Amino acid sequence: MDQILQELKQSALAELETISDPESLEALRVAYLGRKGRLTLLIRSIKELPVEDRPRMGKATNQLKIELQKRFDGILSSLQSRDAERKAKEEAIDVTLPGISFLRGRKHPVAATLDEIIEVFSGLGFKLESGPEIETEYYNFDALNMPSDHPARDMQDTLYLKGGSLLRTHTSPVQIRTMEKTQPPLRMICAGKAFRADTADASHSPMFHQLEGLMVDRRVTLADLKGILTEFAHQIFGRNTRLRFRPSFFPFTEPSAEVDISCVVCGGEGCPLCSRRGWLEILGAGMVDPEVFKAVGYDPEKYTGFAFGMGIERIAMLKYGINDIRLFYENDLRFLHQF
Repeated sequence: MDQILQELKQSALAELETISDPESLEALRVAYLGRKGRLTLLIRSIKELPVEDRPRMGKATNQLKIELQKRFDGILSSLQSRDAERKAKEEAIDVTLPGISFLRGRKHPVAATLDEIIEVFSGLGFKLESGPEIETEYYNFDALNMPSDHPARDMQDTLYLKGGSLLRTHTSPVQIRTMEKTQPPLRMICAGKAFRADTADASHSPMFHQLEGLMVDRRVTLADLKGILTEFAHQIFGRNTRLRFRPSFFPFTEPSAEVDISCVVCGGEGCPLCSRRGWLEILGAGMVDPEVFKAVGYDPEKYTGFAFGMGIERIAMLKYGINDIRLFYENDLRFLHQF
């Protein structure tokens, strides 16, 4: 029995020297100290020894069991420490390397300008409305006092689709749709994409963004229009900005005007941006033509109103000093990251 115990000890210690991973160590522990392990079976066989030998062999086997368990625990701790060190090295961050730059998203300058304009008019009591980008000729032209033979249609040549629909040339159809479902008093703005068959250059794009406004009530006058647009210009371009109304023509307003602001660069003194004139055109406006009111069922003898429209890209170009509209759509991050 003594010889068997000694051989078992030497065998266990020799096998422990070859262990290199926790899984093998656990398998070896089970082989010796498990319920059916070699040392466990040896301990169970002590009861077959003569009575006088049992205490000595019981003590010897228990001592060996304790010694082997300590060896197993020590080797397991060493293996775990080694694995932890290896993992720490693999996951370690070299703080001497240059950092990784993460790009932060930001608003496109057109979107930022549009949001700012909407906020201004919302503060003046205008409600934001929306409408489809694919329109009918009726809403895009006819209801806006532009019948099929009207020469103004030539100025808004657009992309026609099957079935007589078209890509809207302005956001004005939203005004018609809103008036059809709403009785005065009415104060609304609409914003979104518009499309025209224009050749892209520094100041034109076949797709652009517009914002239009409409106010209808009893006794609305041109003075109300001027007051609203003056406040808009002051909030967007600064309190020192001056406005100028020039007579113009739009089929859906009468009288009509082009609205200029004093140059944002020279303040009206004259510079290359304003072609030495001191003024920059920003939008068109006017009093709603009675024919438009008739198309939506409003009584032009009872109600008056004004409308205005502006290109968002135009406002953004003036606000940020951009000289080419195409820069907005080229997705050049060097350009977009400036805003």
